[in-house]
Amino acid sequence: MISIREQDYGLNVALYNEFTLEDFRQFEEAALQAVKRVHRPDLLLDLSMLKDFTIDMAFEQLKFMRNHDEDFGRIAIVVDDVWIRFGTHISSLLTQQHPKYFDDAASAQAWLQGLERE
Repeated sequence: MISIREQDYGLNVALYNEFTLEDFRQFEEAALQAVKRVHRPDLLLDLSMLKDFTIDMAFEQLKFMRNHDEDFGRIAIVVDDVWIRFGTHISSLLTQQHPKYFDDAASAQAWLQGLERE
């Protein structure tokens, strides 16, 4: 399941339970619309409630990020599961994206808004 909210800096995306190919298609459409609305939009990806993802979605996500490396700005990822974090780290090595990881969505959003609390 996916939740997508537009923000002035780009998008907040939260994933719940399993991230499927259908969810990815919704993300892809919203991300491409954000690129039209905001120059190099930033993304907040909250994966803290994600339990699993499908292999076909993982391949599509990698393809999308490689094809759109220059279209997005900063990427904040909220994750607490070590395996999902490892997967996102491997993904970032295969693209030009270098996300910053956070323990909670409030800190991630503050960073994207330039209000980072250290």
